[in-house]
Amino acid sequence: MIIEQPARFLRWLYRQALWRMDSNEKAVYLTFDDGPIPEATPFILDVLDRYQARATFFMVGENAAKYPHLLSEVKSRGHRIGNHTYNHIGGLRWWSWNYLANAKKANELLQTDLFRPPHGWMRHTQYQVLRHCGYRIVMWDVVTRDYSRLLTAEDVLENVKRYTRPGSIITFHDSLKSIEKLKSVLPEAMQWLCEQGYEFKVFE
Repeated sequence: MIIEQPARFLRWLYRQALWRMDSNEKAVYLTFDDGPIPEATPFILDVLDRYQARATFFMVGENAAKYPHLLSEVKSRGHRIGNHTYNHIGGLRWWSWNYLANAKKANELLQTDLFRPPHGWMRHTQYQVLRHCGYRIVMWDVVTRDYSRLLTAEDVLENVKRYTRPGSIITFHDSLKSIEKLKSVLPEAMQWLCEQGYEFKVFE
């Protein structure tokens, strides 16, 4: 079943991962997965600038290699970079040594200590080795599902409003699947978050 918030067993399985930040602080952590791509990332950067917000972009290595100017642009605007593997591969379908080599290849370009597994899954061995290598594993508190063909832009915005709480790690996507919805959803979501008094933070 697809859900907007992570199941308890996932939180238990990856217990040392970041699922939610300080619940006593009126702040949210915006994250964007799967980019960078020219069809989506520049628009997102412009919206974030409008609200003076910083975010974390979990990039696919091959996209960053294809569009190095976007990698540089994200950094120059003050945002954080995260590793999302080189080819957006799912850990459960790959032997651990292949998966870890793929993540290492991405990090030769991305140079970050943040890692998020594609699809939110990986083998426990992969999880433990990545942590041992110094990565902080960042999961999420809210998945907006902006990529879903079954949801409208209004549905995606409602997910933000319904599930966001202090300390939430909110996941959007800078991808072809999501950008048409984000053109209306992201500015509205940013405005709503500001009206609710949330501060935008990145992982230090």
